[in-house]
Amino acid sequence: MSDMVNSGIVDTKSKDDRLKSFIERIERLEEEKNNILADIKEVYSEAKSSGYEPKIMRKVLLIRKMDIEERLEQEALLDTYRNALGIF
Repeated sequence: MSDMVNSGIVDTKSKDDRLKSFIERIERLEEEKNNILADIKEVYSEAKSSGYEPKIMRKVLLIRKMDIEERLEQEALLDTYRNALGIF
């Protein structure tokens, strides 16, 4: 019976170690993510001090990520809505 108890303790310890490993990996990745976000913020700040508009840069990044057909469809819809509302 003590073999079963010892086996359960070892199994639990193994699971605990694995959980701890997952948590530590996530913590490291979160730290890396925060560092990358800080770097991106710094680049936007640098661009702004050079006369560029970060808000527009973000829009350009979104557009560059889009599939061409999706972008063209959205632009056509936007034009339709602008025309309907008299926005030129």
